[in-house]
Amino acid sequence: MTTNHLTELVPALVAKVYEESSPLMRRHLLEHLLKPLGVLSLAAIANGVFASITLGKGWGWSTAHISSEDAQRVKTGDVLALVHHVQQVSVQAIDSLSHLLASAPVLAGSTATAVLLAFLAKQATHRAPWVDNDFDPIE
Repeated sequence: MTTNHLTELVPALVAKVYEESSPLMRRHLLEHLLKPLGVLSLAAIANGVFASITLGKGWGWSTAHISSEDAQRVKTGDVLALVHHVQQVSVQAIDSLSHLLASAPVLAGSTATAVLLAFLAKQATHRAPWVDNDFDPIE
């Protein structure tokens, strides 16, 4: 599989996991993925759906708390676009998805989750260690 195919695999798997997730897990996934993005990114991705969700309520992008209703408005294609963009902005945000997914036992039976976790683990072992942690998924 070429690098381009691998780059496209992660967004597709995350979108599938999102599709299979509960409303609460959808919220957590969105909040995690939106965290490293700035205002311009929010406006540019998925016809601005993420900007309207976060900025429209006056929260700002760094303090976004997605409601269940907002998470329901986000379509699988929107998540696909979001992950594709996040891959370009923050490798750490993508790598740390494994921590978020592993903390959700309800997703353990999902084939998409299992494949994504295995892929993220393999991808992380082939990447140089983080020198400067510009993204802390714990915060």
